Amino acid sequence: QVELVESGGGLVQPGGSLRLSCAASGSISNINAMAWYRQAPGKQRELVAAITNGGSTNYADSVEGRFTISRDNAKNTVNLQMDSLKPEDTAAYYCNTGWVVGPIHLNSGMLPWGTGTLVIVSS
Repeated sequence: QVELVESGGGLVQPGGSLRLSCAASGSISNINAMAWYRQAPGKQRELVAAITNGGSTNYADSVEGRFTISRDNAKNTVNLQMDSLKPEDTAAYYCNTGWVVGPIHLNSGMLPWGTGTLVIVSS
């Protein structure tokens, strides 16, 4: 089964940028929608960005205009460019399958969860 390894997290000041990467151990080309999730301390995991094989994207309102998701099926990677970071973006970030249509989550977390990568936004 495909395993996921997230990287790229760290400590960044408010207004700064980070680029997260997710490397899959196998092909993701047959997975239509891949997504990035985050979980802040004491909160539920939430989907922040998703992308289909066709390049359609979907973002949580809280990150719209600041985060950009991309995927490279040839390299089996999914990336998340995060700009204009805010303290409330502090969380552990994970990638997995998933898509969202309004309040409905589709095919969320169909692969084993990785260990995530921690993002801390603080001055």
